[in-house]
Amino acid sequence: MTLNSVPPIIELRDVVKTYSTAAGEFPALRGITARVEAGEFLGVVGKSGAGKSTLLNMLNGVDHLTGGEVIVNTKGQPVSIHKLSEDALALWRGQTLGIVYQSFQLLPMLTLVENITLPMDLCGLYQPRESRERAMQLLQLVELEDHAKKLPAYISGGQQQRVAIARALANDPPILIADEPTGSLDSLTADHIFDVFEQLVAEHGKTIVMVTHDSSLAARFSRHLVLADGEIVDEGQKRPFARSQAPVQAAGGAA
Repeated sequence: MTLNSVPPIIELRDVVKTYSTAAGEFPALRGITARVEAGEFLGVVGKSGAGKSTLLNMLNGVDHLTGGEVIVNTKGQPVSIHKLSEDALALWRGQTLGIVYQSFQLLPMLTLVENITLPMDLCGLYQPRESRERAMQLLQLVELEDHAKKLPAYISGGQQQRVAIARALANDPPILIADEPTGSLDSLTADHIFDVFEQLVAEHGKTIVMVTHDSSLAARFSRHLVLADGEIVDEGQKRPFARSQAPVQAAGGAA
């Protein structure tokens, strides 16, 4: 089987998104066609207003397409996600995607371990005892198991983002979608978050699509797309994936 015959895990076919505004029609995406291969750490790079967040909304199905198709193939059965019913889409999203936001979005009244068990409890894939054990394993993965009983307010921003990554992994999704996850972090802490993502790709086989406005981060991805005015204007060549040598454990402490 040749490389081109292997189906991508995500395929966008001529994706168009147009918003109606008081000033008229606004084309946020203008016919995006792209493939994401399984096990890639794909970066989508572009300035504010380029269409990055709209593109993520097409991938996770939270917004409707104007035209085109998004196909996701995680179990040998390609799914055109925008053709699913709302209930089927919600179930598919809970089992297939993990989403990491810039603002962490941890529930402040729940402990770290409770924040991670919540998605498992909502999807019903694990028994309560199993979900807690899995949550502790995920906290161990991001080097925060000793903080399991703390509330989010009592850990740093970098640590909160690592908990958010652990929560995104709760139902063992094959794909992670990250929306500017390092945008509110200092450069050292952001570097630690990249180390976690690189570990997830290299050692756990995850596929990650991350958007960022920072073009200097392009070299950290296994491949990147440059988006401008709703179009792909450049595409970096796929390179052999190599993790940073910095250990994930370095993300502990005051990060």
